[in-house]
Amino acid sequence: MTRYRAPARALHWITAVLVLATIAAGLLMVRDDAPFGDALFLFHKNVGVVILILVALRLAWRAISPPPPLTVPLAGVAKATHWALYATLIVLGVSGYVRVTAGGFPLEIVDLLGLPRMEGDPQVADTAKRVHWAAHYVIIGLTLLHMAAAARHGLRRDGVMGRML
Repeated sequence: MTRYRAPARALHWITAVLVLATIAAGLLMVRDDAPFGDALFLFHKNVGVVILILVALRLAWRAISPPPPLTVPLAGVAKATHWALYATLIVLGVSGYVRVTAGGFPLEIVDLLGLPRMEGDPQVADTAKRVHWAAHYVIIGLTLLHMAAAARHGLRRDGVMGRML
């Protein structure tokens, strides 16, 4: 089976590590007894911007360098899961950005880069917060599904796992 090209593999693994770290930070930071709560919020919101940029880069790379064909049972499910992951990461990134900036909170990486911020609007911020909260369940489920499928392919040694290694 053909491997993904090096840029696609690098973008995948960088995104994967950051998504897992951001999920963990997000789950911890909302606890009342969260250790380093402020640092976790700072990490979560700024790495979220980085993930959104990485997803845009991944989609751009995918447009100019399509993935190698996948010819295994359930290939359609794999393709749908990948697109659902992309869509959910975009929803999370945009809703997080809107929640933070419309809520009047600093977004250090955006401010550092001089990117535009939204006007403060508590209703918009609250809606974005609810969207972000709902989408976090989706990304956790899709991530677990993706990891389980990767583990299954690794155990079966059918060549699929090696495409991204």
